[in-house]
Amino acid sequence: MKIDFFNTESLLSEEEILIRNTIRKFVDERVIPIIGDHFEKGTFPMDLIPDLAKLGVFGANLQGYECAGLNNVAYGLIMQELERGDSGLRSFVSVQSALVMYAIYTYGSQEQKEKWLPSMARGEKFGCFGLTEPDYGSNPAGMQARAVKDGKFYILNGTKRWITNGSIADVAIIWAKLNGQIRGFLVEKGTPGLTVLEMKKKLSLRASITSELILEDCRIPEENLLPKTEGLKSALSCLTQARYGIAWGAVGSAMACYEEALNYAKTRIQFDKPIASFQLIQEKLVFMLTEITKAQLMCLQLGRLKDKGEMDYTQVSMAKLNNVHMALEIAREARDILGANGISLEYSAIRHMNNLESVKTYEGTENMHKLILGQKITGIPAFN
Repeated sequence: MKIDFFNTESLLSEEEILIRNTIRKFVDERVIPIIGDHFEKGTFPMDLIPDLAKLGVFGANLQGYECAGLNNVAYGLIMQELERGDSGLRSFVSVQSALVMYAIYTYGSQEQKEKWLPSMARGEKFGCFGLTEPDYGSNPAGMQARAVKDGKFYILNGTKRWITNGSIADVAIIWAKLNGQIRGFLVEKGTPGLTVLEMKKKLSLRASITSELILEDCRIPEENLLPKTEGLKSALSCLTQARYGIAWGAVGSAMACYEEALNYAKTRIQFDKPIASFQLIQEKLVFMLTEITKAQLMCLQLGRLKDKGEMDYTQVSMAKLNNVHMALEIAREARDILGANGISLEYSAIRHMNNLESVKTYEGTENMHKLILGQKITGIPAFN
């Protein structure tokens, strides 16, 4: 498979190409054959985790602590290929890497880094990121979770919802207000007062673990405070890392849908010829390839800026906004080209389409990213 109309591969290093091809092969051989069944059953393919760890995907762009230390373009290509398999798989790796490991790496103490990062890189320990609450999604500053200092402990109370990996997490990064300021806390599995409920009956991201975390007088030691967190901006910086990976991942979903639709159109015979010979089908395929090409170029430049330390979070908002919107439109067009077969899990279009409905919402809805960009363009915040 090579969906690269502008030869962006010529702009990649040999190492970046090797990494992409390695993950691509893994997805083709290990993920695509089984992911439809997991989606139908609502289960996550846990057996893939050890091999994913061996491939170095967890915290791949972090330095030290047994992490791979790759550049951000290589990390983006990993996200692209994982989501070409399924958004749920990319979400699992994104949360582990960009939300949890990045948060500990950036805001944690040396002891916290040494305790958690190597075992998470090896896929032996898992984490989740508890920011979203039942009544506070797009406005995390309004969160109700509270922390109170009690001697050498903190007492946490609150509820977090729509938390990926929550039910399997060995540690949850919980964001709560301490003396009016939002801080990050490490809440370990088994802490008295922590209840984790897996959320079922989803019609999207079914091959992903989604949970609700309820904290009732959770007593955690003071050394479990992430010492360098400073208000909401710390949590949002973690979201920027995750959104970066999502921008790349959406391209992978779009590529999978385009490739499937193209192959189907060339072999599906109607009116004595392949449907790819009809003008309306060709128009759809041209639209799909053009949008994928634009998104590939956007991601590559974003990654190069990130590697130079010149990336702005509003650029990530634009890439996430554009690429997820693009991928969802392509998934819908692919499902249309496949006709009745498009609703079958024997094909990937409907699975990607349903997943992308969630990807469009999480890590900042489409409208919130428009407001972020609107403020950047005009200098006027329009959130209130």
